[in-house]
Amino acid sequence: MKAKKHDTRWMVSVALMAAIIIVLANTPLGMIQLPVIKATTVHIPVIIGAILLGPSAGAILGGVFGICSLISNTMAPTLLSFAFSPFMSTTGIPGALKAIWISVGCRILIGLVSGWLWLLLKKLKVNQIIALPIIGFIGSMVNTITVMGSIYLLFARQYAEAQNVGVTAVWGLIMGTITASGIPEAIAAAVLVLALGKVLVGVFRKMNIGIAGSAMSV
Repeated sequence: MKAKKHDTRWMVSVALMAAIIIVLANTPLGMIQLPVIKATTVHIPVIIGAILLGPSAGAILGGVFGICSLISNTMAPTLLSFAFSPFMSTTGIPGALKAIWISVGCRILIGLVSGWLWLLLKKLKVNQIIALPIIGFIGSMVNTITVMGSIYLLFARQYAEAQNVGVTAVWGLIMGTITASGIPEAIAAAVLVLALGKVLVGVFRKMNIGIAGSAMSV
């Protein structure tokens, strides 16, 4: 009976996190205006959910993030939507499968990596104040690097055509995006995951929900 109650609370917690992701993905709340670019915050609940509820929950939440991205790029396409929506593919079924990987698969990795990293740092007894921003930063960079890296490996020619540049210039554009957008997003994620995670880990520990309840130095 106790295990069933725990499972129910876990599922409710995952559902609440998923709802937050959907809200962020469909409102301006999902973006932070920085001096030069806008940084997304949609991956923050994925990272926090993985910390609080485990890698499996992180994978589910990452999948929700990815599906939101897929739908957004299908309903309101941009020049690069071919890389995120299978319905916008210009190369048939192979392109559609690649788009699903980028929009959904790469986002699932955010949750898996964040959850596994939390377990590792907890096992190593790393202080929460150090562990939380590290996971926030790395989780965010997983999003940027896997998405942009996959675009480079799978859609270099189409990306070059969309940007009206030569294929040889794609690497520079990809690295420019990772530097100009990915790093500020990762810094913002580190700050937010520390601020929110420090509070939520304590709450989930008291409620005995997920993996956050295990001991960790504070």
